[in-house]
Amino acid sequence: MCESHVYDMIVVGGGPGGYTAALYAARAGLDTLVLEKLSAGGQMALTEQIDNYPGFDQGIDGFTLGEKMQRQAERFGAKSAYAQVERMDLTASPKVLETSEGIFYTRTVAIATGANPRELGLADETALTGRGVAYCAACDGMRYKGKTVVVVGGGNSAAADAMLLSRIAEKVILVHRRDTLRATKVYHAPLMQAENIEFRWNSTVTELLHQDRLTGVKLRDVNTGEETMVPCDGVFISVGRKPATEQVAGQLELDRSGYIIADETTKTNLPGVYAVGDVRTKPLRQIVTAVSDGAMAVHMAEEYLAGGE
Repeated sequence: MCESHVYDMIVVGGGPGGYTAALYAARAGLDTLVLEKLSAGGQMALTEQIDNYPGFDQGIDGFTLGEKMQRQAERFGAKSAYAQVERMDLTASPKVLETSEGIFYTRTVAIATGANPRELGLADETALTGRGVAYCAACDGMRYKGKTVVVVGGGNSAAADAMLLSRIAEKVILVHRRDTLRATKVYHAPLMQAENIEFRWNSTVTELLHQDRLTGVKLRDVNTGEETMVPCDGVFISVGRKPATEQVAGQLELDRSGYIIADETTKTNLPGVYAVGDVRTKPLRQIVTAVSDGAMAVHMAEEYLAGGE
């Protein structure tokens, strides 16, 4: 398919930020298309139970919430196409998106491609996701109330996850491959003072122990090579995230970690291009902050289309 039609806005990525942008754009009368490579919801669709998104007093699973967001946007006229974006020319007028389903043209683009958790690369890690393996303490921590959990990592995200989990779980075991945390100093004292946090320094996780669910982890001392079995109910992998910015590198300004540089306006260095959700530089990556970005991007896009940017 090769369209000569020019959309007002194309949203790349059908997660919560992307479909919120589509909802606001369609309701504003903009001709809107969402390009999603898999299914509505993005990373959110992999979350079994979401309890921290307002309006769902009993919680909701991420796949269902993603479908609801898609239907809501489409009710106002937004269109969806399942396509892998292969190349973008964001400096052209109109902007050009080459995809597995053809070429699309648009006046504005909302980049909502998200960021994926970095995995440890262990056997059965993917199969155990949601069954003892998790990547977001804020999302999944309450499932381990009164239980024993392992946090893997030594940076700010791991430290923050360990502190959050220490208020929920009975015991938190923080595993780090070095003998001191990389996290900023503000985390060190609270972590050391928490009575239910245990540290396993100079250690890496080499194996996930499981039956139907995770039952523990195997640790290896990086100095001695000694291996130990640690029983636990869950393991939170907090070793960073990988923003999906390969297609915009060289066009949009990225920070050292690969995130698109954009503030609360979501505006990037290119006019008419906006960064929405986990893909942009921001202090907190949650569903609620992604949907906020989606609304803001459309507000900025309307100004741009009206000649005000």
